[in-house]
Amino acid sequence: MARGAGMAGSSSMARPFARYVSFNVLGMVGVSVYILADTFFIANGVGSDGLAALNFSIVLYTVLQATGLMLGIGAATEFQVCSARGDRTGANRVFTTALVMAGVAAAVLLAVVEAFATPLASLLGADEATLPLTVTYLRTIFAFAPLFLLNNVLLPFVRNDGSPQLAMVAMLVGSFGNIALDALFIFGFGWGMFGAAFATGFAPLMSMAVLLIHFLRKRNTFRPVRLHLRARLVGHIAALGFSSFVVELSGGLVLLVLNLVILAFEGTIGVAAYGVVANFAFVASALFVGIAQGIQPLASNAYARGSDRDVRAVLRLALLTALVIAATTYAAVALAAEPLALAFNRDNDPQLTALAVDGMRVYFLGYFFAGANIVAAAFFSAVEQPVCGLAISIVRGLPAILAFAAVLAALFGMAGVWATFPAAEAATFALTAVLLVRFVRGPRRRDREVVA
Repeated sequence: MARGAGMAGSSSMARPFARYVSFNVLGMVGVSVYILADTFFIANGVGSDGLAALNFSIVLYTVLQATGLMLGIGAATEFQVCSARGDRTGANRVFTTALVMAGVAAAVLLAVVEAFATPLASLLGADEATLPLTVTYLRTIFAFAPLFLLNNVLLPFVRNDGSPQLAMVAMLVGSFGNIALDALFIFGFGWGMFGAAFATGFAPLMSMAVLLIHFLRKRNTFRPVRLHLRARLVGHIAALGFSSFVVELSGGLVLLVLNLVILAFEGTIGVAAYGVVANFAFVASALFVGIAQGIQPLASNAYARGSDRDVRAVLRLALLTALVIAATTYAAVALAAEPLALAFNRDNDPQLTALAVDGMRVYFLGYFFAGANIVAAAFFSAVEQPVCGLAISIVRGLPAILAFAAVLAALFGMAGVWATFPAAEAATFALTAVLLVRFVRGPRRRDREVVA
């Protein structure tokens, strides 16, 4: 993308859209699969207490991932705009600033979690049986925080630098390498929760080893440079990526709120069942995040060129793709809910299976709305309208979840808990629709070309 603005003047965005989005969807599915693999191996190697502990831990893990996405997507968006306008110096400055921000953020997150893992685990809902398992997982995974954040910065830069396929391969190598290490560490070495977290920590290292190919082949148009940090650029990167941060963090907030509500209704076995639902939900969310990340270079480039036609074409294709994926995903989960639940039920507990099956069939209805919400939030950030993206992300996060969890759980019990996510996403979609209609009907700029 960065080299020469390859889509400039194209009459159709379908081909580049298919290329960028397919690579990113596949890559994100690979990333989410290693969380699903953790769930599978922990469920069958540790049991329901381990499954509940993992569900508690993922709440904080989403903070790490959200920070990485904010820095990576925010900086890559500004990098794409600078590159499309021919500003190589500005592009290098953005990359270097993102690296520094990632280093600082990693140090802070690592220090906080290592120092306060036990009280944090208790706040997340861990009890006497699950507390040691949760603390072990948190301390181990956050020891790798610098690698996670560096990988999250490098991936979108390589993707925006004309190598979406390599970025996809890097994500898949990290994910499937993690799955292999999960099997070795949990079943081969008997390391339990520590082994699961240790295997996951190696995933970004394997991913970055693949990304090095981009630099060894000297295909990179960006590099780190010496600079004095500019507060304005730091703030701009954070602002552009903040909606991505909130989108990712909202998943953790949903987990936290529903974990605590389910604990009150069904205890640890209920949280374990929600762990099954939530981890399949992470895979579903990854499909839509893949669309969102795939359209970012396309929308940013078209916006920098002033091509309203291409900007709107990217938006239409993204929303249609999200709808098709939502329908396909729901059909698959609804039909296969019972065997999916049984795969994560080592002890064949009928209560766990029944809860997970009911949960999947209701919870996944939310993706008919969540897909459009996730895509729209990323799209607005990509065209330098972060306030709109942030508004969508904030509403679909804590406010909507809290409101619907309180009301629906009180009225309908566990059925209401499962319906919280679909209801919150449907309410958020009302805002998304208003913002999208306003954007599409807004003033058009005359299409112009910028030669990089």
